[in-house]
Amino acid sequence: MRPDLVGVVTGAGSGLGRATAELLLEHGARVAGWDISGDGLNWLSDRESTVTSVVDVTDPAQVAAAADEVRSALGRVDFLVNSAGVFLLGSLADIEPAAVRRLFDINVTGTTLVTQALLPDLIAAMGAVVNLSSTVALRASASNAHYAASKAAVAQLTRCWALELAPHGVRVNAVAPGPTNTPLFATAGMDPAVTEAFLAQRAATIPLRRTGEPAEVARWITRFIDDEWVTGHVLPVDGGTSIA
Repeated sequence: MRPDLVGVVTGAGSGLGRATAELLLEHGARVAGWDISGDGLNWLSDRESTVTSVVDVTDPAQVAAAADEVRSALGRVDFLVNSAGVFLLGSLADIEPAAVRRLFDINVTGTTLVTQALLPDLIAAMGAVVNLSSTVALRASASNAHYAASKAAVAQLTRCWALELAPHGVRVNAVAPGPTNTPLFATAGMDPAVTEAFLAQRAATIPLRRTGEPAEVARWITRFIDDEWVTGHVLPVDGGTSIA
């Protein structure tokens, strides 16, 4: 990876966002870490070549202010990783409308607002956007339909934005992780025992018979940032789940 890249990682306080930001810093990139949790960003506080912002990605004013801070602190934006997201588990009979609205506000609208705010910079840099979809966007699931629908929306936004932005030289791709050991389930309010049982059940259906680790997904996110000849691709990183 080019060592002089500059960009934004949302959801950088934990999980896939943190793993991606860590890997980018190892490669010499300068990173702006955004997260709704200020405490989650503490790990970046003593790192060189970073700037952090507490951002609710569903709030246009917060997103715009954070984008201005990145421009001021880092000078430009070569890449954007839209990792901020939430999980929702529940059946059609039990799901609450407010939970569905929040899910789409963060996973879909938030991804849109952040990309819009940084779009002029990404066009100027002929840069890269990497979105976080999910393997359930590619393969039906009976237990988390609304989460799957939100991530399917992200996958289709990825393809459409890739076509829209290709004339500007901006590449847009997505990684679609399978079940991965991150705090995503805890932040969704799932009890640790329920989470453990959920991941164990999922692992039994994965061809490679295990769940993933954040670093395994982060590697592919960084490859999309660096590669200049791939756009509009939604890549499963899921131990074979999407083909099972």
